[in-house]
Amino acid sequence: MLNNYFPVLMFIAIGLSIGVAPMVLGRLLGPNRPDPQKLSPYECGFDAFEEARMRFDVRYYLIAILFILFDLEVAFLLPWASIVKELAGTESVRLFGFYEMFVFLGILVIGYVYVWRKGALDWE
Repeated sequence: MLNNYFPVLMFIAIGLSIGVAPMVLGRLLGPNRPDPQKLSPYECGFDAFEEARMRFDVRYYLIAILFILFDLEVAFLLPWASIVKELAGTESVRLFGFYEMFVFLGILVIGYVYVWRKGALDWE
């Protein structure tokens, strides 16, 4: 039973070692000469005069979430476009695949128009 999971364990171990080894080697072999100039806070050439954790406008998050949403929906077009020649090979699947993509694009356009009409894409 455990023999079945051994390749997965090796994959995880190799992945972790590839990710952690460069950081450890850089820490051990790299030069470490801190001085006050290197350790001083830097922000455009002068010391920070405000709190670093300032609030962002909610509209920024809204636009970011909408971008991710529509970006993922458009990413679903790529697999369909890569097999469209195979879909065109058989008559019954050709029309089904074509209409299904029109339904998908219709839902995408309806969502885009809804967001546009609600004013979520306007930045005042």
